[in-house]
Amino acid sequence: MLESKMKWKFADSQSHLSHLDSNRFSPLIKELLSQRGITSHEEAEAFVSPDLAQLYDVQFLSDIDKAAERVHKGITADEKILVYGDYDADGVSSTAIMIKTLQELGAVCDYYIPNRFTEGYGPNEEAFKAAHENGYELIITVDTGIAAVHEASIAKQLGMDLIITDHHEPQEELPDAYAIIHPKCSPDYGFKDLAGAAVAFKFAERLLGYFPKHLLDLAAIGTIADLVPLISENRVIAYYGLKTLSNSDKPGLVALKKVCGINGEVTEEDIGFSIGPRLNAVGRLQDADLAVQLLLTDVQDEADQMAESIQSINEERQKIVSDIVKEAEEITGPVDNQGVIVVAKEGWNQGVLGIVASNLVRKYDRPAIVLSILPEDGIMKGSARSIPAFDLFANCMKIRDIFTHFGGHAQAAGMTLPLDNLQSLKTELNDLIHQELTAEDFTQEIEVVKTIGLPEINEELVEEISQLAPFGMANPKPVFHVKEVPEDIRQIGHNKKHLKMQFRHQDKILEGIGFGFGDLYDHLSSKTPISIVGELGINEWNGFRKVQIIMQDMKIDERQLFDHRGKLEFDITPYVQDHIDCAAVYQSLPDENAYPDNVLCVTYDTDISVLREVNTLFLFDMPTDLETFKWLLERFNPANIHACFSLQDSAFMNVFPAREDFKWLYALLHKRKQIDINRELPMIMDAKAWTKERIKFMANVFFDLDFVKIENDFIKINPNPVKKDLTESAVYQDRLNKAEIEKILYYSTYDELRSWLSECIKDRGTPKEELVYGL
Repeated sequence: MLESKMKWKFADSQSHLSHLDSNRFSPLIKELLSQRGITSHEEAEAFVSPDLAQLYDVQFLSDIDKAAERVHKGITADEKILVYGDYDADGVSSTAIMIKTLQELGAVCDYYIPNRFTEGYGPNEEAFKAAHENGYELIITVDTGIAAVHEASIAKQLGMDLIITDHHEPQEELPDAYAIIHPKCSPDYGFKDLAGAAVAFKFAERLLGYFPKHLLDLAAIGTIADLVPLISENRVIAYYGLKTLSNSDKPGLVALKKVCGINGEVTEEDIGFSIGPRLNAVGRLQDADLAVQLLLTDVQDEADQMAESIQSINEERQKIVSDIVKEAEEITGPVDNQGVIVVAKEGWNQGVLGIVASNLVRKYDRPAIVLSILPEDGIMKGSARSIPAFDLFANCMKIRDIFTHFGGHAQAAGMTLPLDNLQSLKTELNDLIHQELTAEDFTQEIEVVKTIGLPEINEELVEEISQLAPFGMANPKPVFHVKEVPEDIRQIGHNKKHLKMQFRHQDKILEGIGFGFGDLYDHLSSKTPISIVGELGINEWNGFRKVQIIMQDMKIDERQLFDHRGKLEFDITPYVQDHIDCAAVYQSLPDENAYPDNVLCVTYDTDISVLREVNTLFLFDMPTDLETFKWLLERFNPANIHACFSLQDSAFMNVFPAREDFKWLYALLHKRKQIDINRELPMIMDAKAWTKERIKFMANVFFDLDFVKIENDFIKINPNPVKKDLTESAVYQDRLNKAEIEKILYYSTYDELRSWLSECIKDRGTPKEELVYGL
């Protein structure tokens, strides 16, 4: 057996859209739409076929007319306008949208992205003062500013007008700005979850006086990369933005697609896993200007050079993340009593701490805050990520006084706090999470659409599912459950970190890839049905297309048998998991320090009444009694059994003497009265083609039956033996018993052994002694 890492939540299979036109929507699509809360034909059509007409009118965004008038007034007066952005993919996309818009309108404009390391997130007083000194009279923030209460007052004091466009959570006090364009600050606006780039796009539409389709590619990058819900307006923007991006001739996007290896149609996964991370990488390691310049340049050669630089920065970022994750895991230690993981260290690159926090959340199933200590300033800066059950933003706002700066969403946040507040942060957040969540809430859930058989999986099915793309937050790619016996299991990738499986049903083949699943390889036995949940897709390589499933989780419901029989000096270490109870069975106990503390070593003589159930059982030495062996199995009731038997002298493989053989040897003894073992044994071996062990065994049976005496290397006949049958000999019976045990436990096939062990555990009742005690 193998437990899943997540809770599998199977969706209600009852479709509420059965009245829909069956020629328009297949049963699967109707089911998937139903699971998304879409309950009418009109809603279904709008979802499956997004239309730009579904976008809300920009007039419903509060302050947008006021802001547009102020910008146009500034352009007419040749005022210098500063676009103040953010250093992530959404921020640089927003900045590019606004700069391209202002340039098209003939504005005197420039942009400013704060340095993550020297300035931190959001507007700051020094930057505003520098803008004023450089003659800027109007500042437009994009993807930032909603928490800039102090900075807004500074702008007002300096005589600069501030227009804030943002999408982050508004806090209790709003900045006193000239205008705030924010969907959550606009009561009449129909959709509240736009990304920063989408808000900038909306403002661009109002400024230009027409719908700027040519900016949809940038809006899609920010929308998808920022992980906002891909429903309603975001779905429309992403859908059409991906089409624009696929055919974009913007030099920066052409170069970026090239270094990402993206050809042809661009998908949401291309942005999420390739384009977005590269744009983010620049601001994580240095000034984000390079990313903005890439999106703004009109020169292809220049774009190609910048894209190559960004590629190198991203590779450096990946290594830094890997190093910090290792250090953070070491600091984290056991997490049993940690509701929220809080780790801090001097020297950690602030730019990648959000990625590190995400890694910790995935590994430990609990919120994580990762902080870089800046001792010279007496502060810590960092990022946090959460689990679905815990609203990080709301809970951190309850302890807002701990932070110098704080902002973010329910699942992600950034913060600065004094060094002295580290312990308070740990204590108060852990108190809050333990008050709010149960132990079960920490286990991540995965929504599973349905169970599907191998014959149903094909390219047509994958194409059908793609009608619901682009996928993302609130519109997840459907996850299916498959249960099959894998034909092949392999570890792949650097350091064998990933797992590849192949399933076959007649002529149908399905490949499964589990990224980061490599450590499960040693816990998967052959010929065992494995349940996997994952996303279906097409793997295309060198012109060949194969359907594959990207595994999200797996489990095994059946008891597993791992066959290591015949391996000498077998090492159990790879098969022992932390915090999982194990036991190892021997004839005599090994060195007590040979195994980890969670491995209990016992012998067949151990009192079974003191034993408890274990997850994994290692069987090293052969038993001398199958009945004792069965009781031991029943008592341990293991989910996983490792047969580690090895033999030095096999009773089963050595031919058992026939009754005629015993008669011949006894007749020789009766005739000779005695045999000199040292001198005459080789002659008997030659005459009968018997082994020495075979002759000794027959002699010991005679001795056991008191037919002979063995003294001083002589076998002497007993002149007056009591008549007995050979089967009355304990030696004879032991040999038969040993051969039978070897036949069952050592020489059986894998399937035979697994079946026999399962029957033993299934059929065992309560031992008689325990039954009496219980009565």
